[in-house]
Amino acid sequence: MKIAPSLLSCDFSKMGEEIKRMDKAGADWMHLDVMDGHFVPNITFGAPVIKWVRPYSDKPFDVHLMISEPLKYIDDFADAGADIITFHVECDSDIDATIEKIKSRNIQAGLVIKPNTPAEAVFPYLDKLSLVLVMTVEPGFGGQSFMADMLPKVGAVKAECARRGIDLLIEADGGIGAATIKQAADAGVDVCVAGTAVFKAEDAAKAIGELQAY
Repeated sequence: MKIAPSLLSCDFSKMGEEIKRMDKAGADWMHLDVMDGHFVPNITFGAPVIKWVRPYSDKPFDVHLMISEPLKYIDDFADAGADIITFHVECDSDIDATIEKIKSRNIQAGLVIKPNTPAEAVFPYLDKLSLVLVMTVEPGFGGQSFMADMLPKVGAVKAECARRGIDLLIEADGGIGAATIKQAADAGVDVCVAGTAVFKAEDAAKAIGELQAY
């Protein structure tokens, strides 16, 4: 299992050092949640902050755009150093155009589905994606409880990919830690976003290692 610590749970006053700490602890990716206060009821940070912290790790930067019009900002996040950009199928931008824009910058493209959105919403785009992110909480805030009833979506996407011969990763985000990682792994998740489970752990390397073991 790949583990992507969510910087939403870090100390924002020293984000660069927190990224370095997670890198040293063995994280596979860094997950950066961008929120605009419109698509979700919270505001985090944007491309300038990502650009400033990019030098702190060589690990892939997995940038999750929880914003209404991602297409307008793809170049900004590409220039900031994103390796993967995921955006919501529920957004206001044209989905195909946004995927093509991401890929035109040699960045992996992913689609995200919120809890109330069925897995089938991403099916038309699967052959263009590197990743599908299934939200296991309502997006917008960290520290929420894991919604196990979202996991059948993972199986649905996996089955559709198998049927069509498509190879992509399934990521899960929200409430994932020692008590819930097995459920995610059993459902077929490839990458888990973990926030408080790693940032608040006494030993981050031990916490990440235990999660990666699934």
